Amino acid sequence: MPASDLSESPVNRQSPADGMAGELDRIRLAYAKRTNGSPYSLFEPAQMLAVQERERKLLRLLARFGSSIPLEEARILDVGCGTGFWIREFLRWGAQPKNICGVDLLPERIAQARTLCPSATTLLCQSATEIGRMDGAFDLILQSTVFTSILDPQMKQQIASEMLRLLSPAGLILWYDFHVGNPANREVRGVPRKEIARLFPKCEIHLERVTLAPPIGRRVARISHSLYATLTAVGLLNTHYMGIIKRV
Repeated sequence: MPASDLSESPVNRQSPADGMAGELDRIRLAYAKRTNGSPYSLFEPAQMLAVQERERKLLRLLARFGSSIPLEEARILDVGCGTGFWIREFLRWGAQPKNICGVDLLPERIAQARTLCPSATTLLCQSATEIGRMDGAFDLILQSTVFTSILDPQMKQQIASEMLRLLSPAGLILWYDFHVGNPANREVRGVPRKEIARLFPKCEIHLERVTLAPPIGRRVARISHSLYATLTAVGLLNTHYMGIIKRV
């Protein structure tokens, strides 16, 4: 999948997209305020346990629903790829760099991803509202905590529609995101099950509650990994959905 096959389509900044242009600027500013500090380090016990849980859950979902899509051949799109964490995970599981495309809004994250991911990986700095690839181009499309950061309903719907357009007939959308909001952070908003169903109509949706609420998880993980695992398994304090979305 050479980069020349993927056009970096600019977002239409004329009406009626003016609101989305403003939302893109808001998202850029919100991410600029964030830091990749110690809470997101794998040496932080809660982060390590959360990442391990996500890996187990996602591989189980792929084994259950994606048996017809060998990772060695799968064409993969990471929407909001950041520095390429999930891209490198897919490579570790057997995906081929030439078959992977990552899209992110922030140039500094794409620049870092290019230093960390194989050169054969396609990495684009642009909005996910118009990715510019042919219909059905990807077998697996991942979004991880992207929709939580979007407050504009029109932009959410446009990105969801673009993901469906790009999905192959037997393909899978892999979802990981907050289903609850954060009262301390107005720049994010949880995406509940009903909203996911509206964003992806006429789709079969399988969701599991995962990831112990980070403020609680950070305290518990320092005390006991077993207690963290128990609370996560119970699920009442889990703040994210991980799941599969596919066409009916």
